[in-house]
Amino acid sequence: MRLALYGGTFDPVHHGHLVLARDALEQLQLNRLIFIPANLSPHKLATQPVPAALRREMLAAAIAGESGFALDESELSYPGPSYSIDTVERVRAAHPDAELFYLIGADNVRDLHTWRRIEDLRRLVKFVVFGRGEPAGQVTDGFRTLSRRIDISATEIRRRVASGQSIRYLVPEPVRSIITAHHLYQDPASSTLNR
Repeated sequence: MRLALYGGTFDPVHHGHLVLARDALEQLQLNRLIFIPANLSPHKLATQPVPAALRREMLAAAIAGESGFALDESELSYPGPSYSIDTVERVRAAHPDAELFYLIGADNVRDLHTWRRIEDLRRLVKFVVFGRGEPAGQVTDGFRTLSRRIDISATEIRRRVASGQSIRYLVPEPVRSIITAHHLYQDPASSTLNR
């Protein structure tokens, strides 16, 4: 069995995440790609994401009915930051014979040496990098690269919502509906989350 783990805050999940995930599923010939939203990312402690339950709801809505995609909610219950090594060890114990891939963005490669127990992690998984326009199949710092030019970011989506601009076509429609219904990413003073 070939499994890939795709972690992140997904704040919010958007079409860029989904297109890259589908590419990974096909190019790596995966049996399953597992999205693993973090409660708190150890690399983003300075920013407070939308509550975990809402990010889980958006991610579940985005991948509903997508064959090959799954959602692992285990990190959402961690009280503090979640570390990739803990999740990978748990997945490895559940699937001892699986070939495990760990998907990361090209922007994470530079700081990979700072990840908790990185040498153990490198022994347990094959890292695959989502490139930023490099040719597919290229090797980046010793890691295989999957690449597709998609200029969408969660930061941009949050900024557009806060300024009243449309995010249609940037996120799946069910995700947009959740953002609208819960007034997510708007001015904090007007958010229902802070009342």
